[in-house]
Amino acid sequence: MEAAATEEQAPETPETPETPDAPESAETPENAKATEAAETQESSEAPAGESAPSEPPKPAEPDWKDRYARLMADFDNFKKRTARDREDTYRYAEADILKDILPTVDNLALALSKAEDHDSAFVKGVQLVYDGLVKALKDHEAEPFDSVGEELDTERMEAIAQLPSADVAEGRVSNEVKRGWTLKGKVLRAAQVVVSAGNPAEAK
Repeated sequence: MEAAATEEQAPETPETPETPDAPESAETPENAKATEAAETQESSEAPAGESAPSEPPKPAEPDWKDRYARLMADFDNFKKRTARDREDTYRYAEADILKDILPTVDNLALALSKAEDHDSAFVKGVQLVYDGLVKALKDHEAEPFDSVGEELDTERMEAIAQLPSADVAEGRVSNEVKRGWTLKGKVLRAAQVVVSAGNPAEAK
């Protein structure tokens, strides 16, 4: 009887209903909007059917053999030009000295042309000095050239006047004031000349 009464007095404990597990992360309206915005941006940046832009092509490498050949050709031309300039410097090194002698030769030639007695000892002595200087100049390959009767050559002649002439055609040299000289084929000193303006009688 006591055992039965004890069982009647102990009330039964109601069972607690099981609660479902909470989701790891609940999707809020703000998260949904952010996800939708990100998807919209990705779709706008990469349209369907288009691939990502490729890298620009690399420039072609220079042709080093061609550059080397050009460089060697330029260097060879430089050596030839330098050697030619050096040779010209040695070849015409005496030009200034010879040019300084020419006025003395001109004065001796003028004195001989004005001499009255070419058989006198004095005139013969002047002639010997003149001949010696001219020979020394020719030994250094300096040569005089004639201008009278020739057409005016501005590279070899310097016209200082133009006068009428009955004997020389217009445009040609009628008189030579100072004789011209060359040195090894190049003009050492240009001749100073008078150019004919033609026959005045024909002009009338």
